Amino acid sequence: MGKLFVIPTPIGNLRDITLRAIDTLKEVDLILAEDTRVTAKLLSHLEISKPLRAFHMHNEHRVVEGIIEELSQGKTIGLVSDAGTPGISDPGFLLVRACVKANIKVETLPGATAFVPALVNSGLPCDKFIFEGFIPVKKGRQTKFKQIAEHTITTVLYESPYRVVKTIEQLAEILGEDREASYSREISKLHEETYSDTLGGLASHLKKKEKIKGEFVIIIKGKS
Repeated sequence: MGKLFVIPTPIGNLRDITLRAIDTLKEVDLILAEDTRVTAKLLSHLEISKPLRAFHMHNEHRVVEGIIEELSQGKTIGLVSDAGTPGISDPGFLLVRACVKANIKVETLPGATAFVPALVNSGLPCDKFIFEGFIPVKKGRQTKFKQIAEHTITTVLYESPYRVVKTIEQLAEILGEDREASYSREISKLHEETYSDTLGGLASHLKKKEKIKGEFVIIIKGKS
């Protein structure tokens, strides 16, 4: 019986990868990658040569069965996303669940993920929090905002640079402009930024920027 290794990769700075992750990437028979081009660059940087296969949101349902078969035959496989820990708002859950059902061992390595540094940087309570990931783009969006408004503990969201202003404005409308919040972007990169204010203040701050870059982690204080 083989084994699936879930391997976190850097979210920005290429030095944010563990020695254990590097050793594991060297040892597995095959690496499943969200985008093989992105992972190929990382492997080249690490001087690692391994077979790569695409595993992403558009093909995961179709290829999971074949991967389970390979693992059952004894192959060791590493799963990576473009950045951070697979399964956290990235492909991975379906494969891990299938491995568990098939009694195939899964080993998830600790490592980089974007929301932990953003949560700690925010200065908002982090002893308890709710991770909501990406908000629905259309269906269920308003319902989700109303649910977040009622959370009494800190909420963590992900958002793209293309929708972040609209999302924060809608949050301010439903939760109130005075609700304390923070955002972090470009974590571990040269232009890393964390900005803490109210939801209204975050929206105003972002509107002043000529160009908004980087994936955002939004942290919102719970309802009093």
